[in-house]
Amino acid sequence: MGLMKVYSGSEILAIALLERLEEAGVETVKKDNIQSARLGGYGGSDLAVEVFIQETDFAKANPVIEEFRMSI
Repeated sequence: MGLMKVYSGSEILAIALLERLEEAGVETVKKDNIQSARLGGYGGSDLAVEVFIQETDFAKANPVIEEFRMSI
């Protein structure tokens, strides 16, 4: 199986979702495009932080993700 993107947006909200998913026992991967661009010498306002989970964890993660989306 592979990774599935479940969020793309601001770093603050990404961290909040990461914490909720990890509390539910779901392993996460964070890809910080903002920091990557900054280190590479590029700038841009359309860059975001992305959160990924394993496809096999989707059933466990979906209720957490839906609750998070309703709270923002």
